[in-house]
Amino acid sequence: QVQFVESGGGLVQPGGSLRLSCAASGSNFRFRTMGWYRQAPGKQRELVASISGGLGLTTNYLDSVKGRFTISRDNIERTTYLQMNSLKPEDTAIYYCNYYPPANYWGQGTQVTVSS
Repeated sequence: QVQFVESGGGLVQPGGSLRLSCAASGSNFRFRTMGWYRQAPGKQRELVASISGGLGLTTNYLDSVKGRFTISRDNIERTTYLQMNSLKPEDTAIYYCNYYPPANYWGQGTQVTVSS
């Protein structure tokens, strides 16, 4: 089965930036719509951004991150990225990647903490 390995999280001050990466196994990566999700303590996991398969021409974002986050993909490296700028404390969460709609298996995620 496919595996997702997220990295790039950390502690950052409000207004700072991080770039998350997600390496996926599986030979059909290039055809799949990919998503970044996050789960904050005590909250349900939510979809933050998605990017269509192939050239990734279609992207969608959670309203609260529009204009601050950018999702992209590299089909050769089978990697999905999430560039996060102007980070806010409310962006604090564990970030995961998965297909969209998501498969039933999840990686370990990467912790993003925005705090002064």
